[in-house]
Amino acid sequence: MPTPTARQVQPLIDERPASHPGSLERGIDILLALGAASRPLSLSELCRSTRLPKSTAHRILGVLCSRELARRVGNGYLPGELLESMAGITRARVPGTRRMVLPYLLYLYETTRQTVNLAVPANLEARYVERLYGHNRVSSRSDCLDRAPLHCTATGKALLAFDPGLRQELLARGVFERMTHRTITTLAGLERELAQIRRHGVAYALEEYTEGVACVAAPVFGPDGRICMSLGVSTPATAAPLAKLGISVRGAAQAISAALVGTSRSDHWNAP
Repeated sequence: MPTPTARQVQPLIDERPASHPGSLERGIDILLALGAASRPLSLSELCRSTRLPKSTAHRILGVLCSRELARRVGNGYLPGELLESMAGITRARVPGTRRMVLPYLLYLYETTRQTVNLAVPANLEARYVERLYGHNRVSSRSDCLDRAPLHCTATGKALLAFDPGLRQELLARGVFERMTHRTITTLAGLERELAQIRRHGVAYALEEYTEGVACVAAPVFGPDGRICMSLGVSTPATAAPLAKLGISVRGAAQAISAALVGTSRSDHWNAP
């Protein structure tokens, strides 16, 4: 039987270096770009960021969206629900929180008749995990996104003010995206704002994220004494004085914090 020559022998694994990235690498590049963005990215923006042809990026995004690793919002794209859950973003930071918190959220909505938001930090954003609103709610950039930047929203600033690690990570950027003419974009300005929030226990944002929208928020602390969520109310900027609304929001946030601590103690004493 003739011995095969080296030219005739085909290796089981092609060890030649790839000259171009494959679909996996391209998909990872797109996911990294989506994860680093604070707003939905259009197809053109993703192509500029990843240097991929539009046809290739569009095809990969279709696969990512079908697997819930990305999702389309209007003409842009965001990380999908599956990707966020894999990253450890949960509906609440304390077990059993939703059942305990909802009555307070409902009471706050009935008291104010304005949009009520419950937010947790996620990828240097405020992610809204619960929202209550009526038919006449004020429109905001965060509608349909359920997320917003930390530096220009009341819920986000409340999280920043009382979470040193989160604050240090965000403040390391030094400069922040301007969303409206009222947005605080300097490090010194934001630090002064956060100091006021820690002093008074209430955060405000007047048309800093969306024109015509004002927000009030207060921190919610878990059984360990650290902030776990922020409770906020969004209202038209021309509505009643925000200071009065802040009293209601801070009272509801304090009641939730006390309930979380009380439940923790009860679970401790009832444990076998």
